[in-house]
Amino acid sequence: MPDEGLPLILLAIFLVICIAKGVKIVPQSEKYVVERFGRLRSVLGPGINFIVPFLDVVRHKISILERQLPNATQDAITADNVLVQVETSVFYRILEPEKTVYRIRDVDAAIATTVAGIVRSGIGEMELDEVQSNRQQLIASIKQQVEDAVDNWGIEVTRAEILDVNLDQATREAMLQQLNAERARRAQVTEAEGRKRAVELQADAELYAAEQTAKARRISADAEAYATGVVAAAIRDNGLEAAQYQVALKQVEALVALGKGEGKQTVVVPANAMDAFANAFTMLKGKG
Repeated sequence: MPDEGLPLILLAIFLVICIAKGVKIVPQSEKYVVERFGRLRSVLGPGINFIVPFLDVVRHKISILERQLPNATQDAITADNVLVQVETSVFYRILEPEKTVYRIRDVDAAIATTVAGIVRSGIGEMELDEVQSNRQQLIASIKQQVEDAVDNWGIEVTRAEILDVNLDQATREAMLQQLNAERARRAQVTEAEGRKRAVELQADAELYAAEQTAKARRISADAEAYATGVVAAAIRDNGLEAAQYQVALKQVEALVALGKGEGKQTVVVPANAMDAFANAFTMLKGKG
């Protein structure tokens, strides 16, 4: 009896082994590269997959999660011969594992070397000021060139960053002196423009005052001319008596104003003052 059950046991064990080798459950974050007799057979995606037991072998288990290369620093020389140290960071993920495992041995090292060469080449075409001010443009250019370079490796570069651009001490001091000189120049220009503006405003104020004075004089002259015209018309219409009446009236008004002074004071009256009063009253009586 024991000998009769042995084949069934062996068959059951064989079936279990076949199922274990033929059924592959791939995690969501991975892809499996399957070989048959040393050659690429297929790539298994996430989920349940079936392969031929003993013929097909899962040779590589590749993570498709996004990866980050260690931050790298490389020296580069700008177009204006300034030595800079550029710190970069690259993120990528594997899209086609069958290309990655059969075309490149060390993915991280290959991408790092490619990035270093592209960064040196890109910075070598730009001056230092452009590197500082057009960093986003430089990053976009580096990312595009890295994507083109690693396309045959089945890799997608998701992001490339320039974390920092460091200068040597001598260059830093020279840039600081240049910055201070530029600030001093701007301060002098601002001060000169302020003085110029103050002079312009003063000239405008003086011109405005002169214009207003001229307007006042013109108005006064017009009023005087109008008054003279009125008097001339009165003389023309009423004869010499109108002029004498106006003169006598002004004399009376002057004497009245002189007499209104406050305090004790001596009022000097001209000898012919009474004659002025008499003439005025006579003319008024005649007018009536």
